[in-house]
Amino acid sequence: MKRRQFAGNLGAAFGALVLSGYTQKSWASTASTAKPVADPIARQLRQIEIRSGGRLGVAILDTLTGQSHAYRGDERFPMCSTFKLLAAGLTLKRVDQGQEQLARRIRYEAAELVPYSPVTEKHVGGGMSIAELCEATLTLSDNTAANLLLHSFGGPARLTAYVRSLGDKATRLDRIEPDLNQATPGDPRDTTSPGAMLSTMHQLLIGNALSADSRKQLTTWLLANKTGDKRLRALLPAGWRVGDKTGSGAYGSTNDIGILFPPDRAPLLVASYLTATKASEATRNAALAEVGRLAASVAAK
Repeated sequence: MKRRQFAGNLGAAFGALVLSGYTQKSWASTASTAKPVADPIARQLRQIEIRSGGRLGVAILDTLTGQSHAYRGDERFPMCSTFKLLAAGLTLKRVDQGQEQLARRIRYEAAELVPYSPVTEKHVGGGMSIAELCEATLTLSDNTAANLLLHSFGGPARLTAYVRSLGDKATRLDRIEPDLNQATPGDPRDTTSPGAMLSTMHQLLIGNALSADSRKQLTTWLLANKTGDKRLRALLPAGWRVGDKTGSGAYGSTNDIGILFPPDRAPLLVASYLTATKASEATRNAALAEVGRLAASVAAK
């Protein structure tokens, strides 16, 4: 379905979803003391949370119908590397405005490398283009590439200001890699809410925050991601395509956000955040895989 055919279906339902509380700065209780929920999807999300042993936050939007679901949608969670989708989005916005060029080369030295930089560590001295940095940031979650992008447009504060301009009053980036992954419970730094992230993703991937070419480029990079095979996409039906950005940090923080394309149908957007759990990595990944399967059931209705 063409974009202009389904965009109008979002309307008031999505607006109400975003404005009803996804800008709050709240930290909530564990699953054992969570308030009862009426939405059947949210009830199933709570069961996933209980099995994970942590705190799960999810927001789902069906862009075909405007139907939305959330569990802990207005609570704060550590972003970890999911901020990188936003950093690439701002970079593309600057390209749209003539303030940046994808071909511009950024040179850097070995002293600027931080842990987990599988691409940038191979190009010390010679540097990489802005486009190559975006690709490394989104497809392999290269931390030095992300830091170089942040530096290119003014740092974490500039990224926070950008999402504010999109109406996102919750998301905030305060530090760079790797410190932003500390994920200390109760610390508002480098956090978002699932609902706020979903709203911002909607503007970047489907709305008019970026030009058509930049939306396509951002989606292409996300579809090429190599870090998410065990998370949202793991249990999806055959034929689905997923463009996502994962994130991982301390206190069991395990995240995945993305755009899910069923065959021959308008996509779904999903923002999923798990933290404060001592569960194994396999258990945490399995929780997000279950979130992905549950999101797919929304499209089947």
